[in-house]
Amino acid sequence: MRIRGFEIAKGFENQGINLPVRKTKKSAGYDVEAAEDCVIPAYKFGQKPTLVKTGIKAYMPDDEYLMLCNRSSNPGKKGLVMANSVGIIDSDYYGNPDNDGAFMYAFYNFFDHDLEIKKGDCIGQAIFQKYYVTDDDKAEGERVGGFGSTNK
Repeated sequence: MRIRGFEIAKGFENQGINLPVRKTKKSAGYDVEAAEDCVIPAYKFGQKPTLVKTGIKAYMPDDEYLMLCNRSSNPGKKGLVMANSVGIIDSDYYGNPDNDGAFMYAFYNFFDHDLEIKKGDCIGQAIFQKYYVTDDDKAEGERVGGFGSTNK
C-alpha cells in the first residue's frame, strides 16, 4: 500500500530524472534536483521569478502537504532566494490535468550575474507535513488545474 512518495511526472519519462532522496537518516528534507539545464538571470526590478522544473510529482494522504524549501546554501553561494519563501504542494495537486502535478521551484537570483543551473543540480528540499483544519471548516472546492489554479 502506497502512503506518500515521489514519481516521475508525465512528460519527463525517460529523461533520467532522479527521485528525491534524503542524504542522512535524520534529515527532514528530501533533496530535489533540477530536471533540465536553465539560466536564472540576475535580478532586475519588476522581473518575474524563474521556474525551475523538477519533473517530479508527489503523492500523500489528504491531510498532508509537501513543503518546498530552499537549500540553506543557495542564498549565500548562488544568490538564489525562493520567490514565495516556502512552496506548498497540496495533496490534490497530484495528477492534475494541467501538468500531472509536476512541481517547480520559483527562484530569484540576487547576484549581479546570471546563474546556470545544470540538470541534476540539487536546487531545494521537500518535506512532507501534516496539517489540521478548524472545527468550523467548510471547504468544498476541488482542484481543476495545475500551478496557480486554486479558486479558478
